[in-house]
Amino acid sequence: MAVSSSSQSSSDTHDDGRAAAAYAEVAARLDRLPFTSVQRGILLKGGLTTTFDGLDNGIVSFLLPIVTGVFSLSGVEQGFLGSSSLIGAFAGAIAVSFIGDRTGRRNLLLYSMAFYSAAMIVGAVSPDGAFLIVTRVAAGVAIGINVNIIIPYLAEFAPVKQRGHFVGSLAGFFGFGFVLAALIGYFVIQTMDQGWRIAQLIVGLPIILAVLWRRNLPESPRYLLSKGRIDEARAIIDDLEAKVCRVTGKDLPPVDADVRYEPDKHLSMRSVLEQFAALWRPKMLRQTILIWVLWFCFSFAYYGFLVFLPTLLVDKGLTISESFGYSIVIEVAQVLGYYPAAVLSERLDRKWSIVVFLAASALSAVGLAFAGGNVQVLIFGIALAFFLNGAYAPLYTYTPEVYPTPIRATGVGASAVFSRVGAALAPIIMGATYTSLKFSGVFLTLCAVIAVAVVAVVTMGVSTRRRSLEEIAG
Repeated sequence: MAVSSSSQSSSDTHDDGRAAAAYAEVAARLDRLPFTSVQRGILLKGGLTTTFDGLDNGIVSFLLPIVTGVFSLSGVEQGFLGSSSLIGAFAGAIAVSFIGDRTGRRNLLLYSMAFYSAAMIVGAVSPDGAFLIVTRVAAGVAIGINVNIIIPYLAEFAPVKQRGHFVGSLAGFFGFGFVLAALIGYFVIQTMDQGWRIAQLIVGLPIILAVLWRRNLPESPRYLLSKGRIDEARAIIDDLEAKVCRVTGKDLPPVDADVRYEPDKHLSMRSVLEQFAALWRPKMLRQTILIWVLWFCFSFAYYGFLVFLPTLLVDKGLTISESFGYSIVIEVAQVLGYYPAAVLSERLDRKWSIVVFLAASALSAVGLAFAGGNVQVLIFGIALAFFLNGAYAPLYTYTPEVYPTPIRATGVGASAVFSRVGAALAPIIMGATYTSLKFSGVFLTLCAVIAVAVVAVVTMGVSTRRRSLEEIAG
């Protein structure tokens, strides 16, 4: 029997209403959960995957001077080795923008970790520079998928009042990866025979975590709801609530009546084209442009500084051993930068936290450009690492906040494309122009790039503090 158009319309309206009500219900229940070891466990798992991103990107700066001698790499080859993982991550970011909102968060997270480990282990037996570069590109693809799916994943679990700290902590995990890279560089790469091969085996350990987490890492309930999988989403929130109650020994608090939980208005993205078109609709256009500019500038400055840091220090008169030791101190400083930035982002808002830390980064870059001795280089290097990595904390939070759930991974992945372009271009441009720019010119260039980001966020940024994801993107 044929169904009349009016009956079909009534059914569609009923289904949309049920989905909308379920979305608002689950989002409100997620945000009311007290911040306990349950959420910290999810954060730890997600954060550690970001640590491997920092470790991977940091390790190349310590591999570079050693492998250059082993394989007699040319200047161009050195540049491509420095950017190889970043080039791969560019492809990974594109992949996330296409599939991250269609295949889910959890599986992409776990499978990308396994693929990354395989690429690093194969890279450890590289017979020449070209083979090593290829494996580094492959590892970068996995990293590009992993780091860009974890951002929307954590944002969709984070309570409103802790979201800046929760998602922004990825900057701390990321910076810790650079510290681990420096420690591996100092104690393994430069001291052991074939240390650069051993280091890659060490960096290939995430496969162990992927296996351990396969059964107990939940899918994002918000993502499931955006796909109409209401029963699965409710089952996950039921489980989370039960675990939180066991940890606290108390009943759950009521839903916050001051926070609006209207569901996303674009719950039915049926194609990749619709996902990308949604990034450019009038309401999203300004924020999409801002986020792309910010990620390009951040990554250009960050990787331009850190990838060539040991080389720049050697050119200032330090030995390779001394430069590795300086790098450890400087990269510890970048981990510490996350903590005040995360606190500030909850009190001052993400927009102005980004401005404060970027402005301090620019001043540090100027100081480093004109540093007159090793002590000044160390002081201003520490300051630049501290403030530049600190600025990532509010940016990590801000990026997924401004996009609705059905296109959140698309938005994060697309912005990461620009991030990886900036990250990949920085070592190549710095390597090609260093002979003319010299030490001071490199850091004045970084200062100018940072200034562009400051102007962009001041003129186009919006407030997201203490607002639900649904209210911000609604």
